[in-house]
Amino acid sequence: MTSTFPGISISTERLVLRPLETDDVPALAAMMNDEQVAAWTDVPQPFTEQAARAWITEYAPAERTAGRGLDLAVTEFLTQRLVGVVRLARTDWHVRSTEMSYIIAPWARGEGYASEAALATARWLFGDQKLERVELRTAADNTASQQVAQKIGCINEGVLRNACIAHVRTEDGGWTDVRTDYIVWSLLPEDIEGADGQLADPDGFTAYADWN
Repeated sequence: MTSTFPGISISTERLVLRPLETDDVPALAAMMNDEQVAAWTDVPQPFTEQAARAWITEYAPAERTAGRGLDLAVTEFLTQRLVGVVRLARTDWHVRSTEMSYIIAPWARGEGYASEAALATARWLFGDQKLERVELRTAADNTASQQVAQKIGCINEGVLRNACIAHVRTEDGGWTDVRTDYIVWSLLPEDIEGADGQLADPDGFTAYADWN
């Protein structure tokens, strides 16, 4: 029998992580049209509000129902503004593992939101969901994403050579594919014990620019 993630809300000192809602459509579309998101993900460009609505009402519910993953909106506790998304995918309920990725909106970068949201999600996965492994994959040149992985306690496991497609601007303003490596990171329950201390340091928050 396939397991599924519950529809939940996770709170931190500054953030609330919750299921995506249709009210998030405009903010989600604006966030996904960012240059950095386009560079490091396969999100279609331009990303329309219609695409955002389909993600929220069709794709995300189907992934959760099938047991493959979970998409969470990252919102500011005080303003309720959408500042990012955390995604869980390729979940293996027998192995008790999942793959995590995240985006922070361009207007919310530099506040440490990616690290805070990712760590809170990992704690929930290891605690309530009894998972034993969280995996992250970062493009070789995506240093901001790598810094977030390090900040929450991830261990670098190695490189998947030529396994990632990134995107660069062309002279005519379009996009073209470029191949690069993936760096594979893992996070186990024992790895996050020291992460809270790093995040408590104001200088420890790392700006996260891109989807991992």
